[in-house]
Amino acid sequence: MAWLTSLWEAVWHWLSTAIFAPIWQEIYKTVIEAGRWRFYVQGIGNTLLMAAVACLIGVAIGLLIAVVKVVHASSGEKPKGWLRILNWFANFYTTIIRGTPMVLQLLIIFFIVFAAAPFHMAIYVAALAFGLNSGAYVSEIIRAGILSIDRGQVEAGRSLGLSSAQTMRLIVLPQAVKNILPALFNEFISLLKETSVAGWISVVDVTKAGDLIRTRVPNFSPLLVSAAIYLAMVLGLTRLLKGIERRLSQSDRR
Repeated sequence: MAWLTSLWEAVWHWLSTAIFAPIWQEIYKTVIEAGRWRFYVQGIGNTLLMAAVACLIGVAIGLLIAVVKVVHASSGEKPKGWLRILNWFANFYTTIIRGTPMVLQLLIIFFIVFAAAPFHMAIYVAALAFGLNSGAYVSEIIRAGILSIDRGQVEAGRSLGLSSAQTMRLIVLPQAVKNILPALFNEFISLLKETSVAGWISVVDVTKAGDLIRTRVPNFSPLLVSAAIYLAMVLGLTRLLKGIERRLSQSDRR
């Protein structure tokens, strides 16, 4: 067995010198040398902040848009005038948002709508832009969740003397949220990756951090590190989503 041990030592020496050592050198130059890891830490923080704020904005807008569309659709052939106006605005909003690129929306909001905003507010302007974009897609998720609730639930609420608004708030929406929670979580994961275009307005997110380091380390390794960070965040969130889905399925079986 001595020859096997010698072979293993030779293979390990080759791996250490030819593969692992260069990889470690690249990681050291990209992440550790000159404290470049600070760029990535800043990028991760900004990415998570933008995604979280945008998700909250998107859910709030999506909920309003979805309720308007559902109420308008259930109001019969002659809905009230104000409801027709709100439904027209909801359709106009979703058409514009879903029909134009996210990068273009970000540039318009930053350089035109908030042109006078201080530069340090760029991250919040970006979060608003991502939230406005997400709201159009979240509205369809929530609308589908509301429509998935049996009509008998609404009729039962009305028979108890609840108004349409109370029935929607107390009976329909709580059940709809449970149905759409996995889809909303997937939207958050997509939103996390969409924030990678924030660098267009000089916000240091994970992608921008890798690009800044690339100017100091002239090779491809900083971008690969950024890709690895995104992958780690998405895998972590996906694992969390699966845990939530397991809990929801357990509660359904009780």
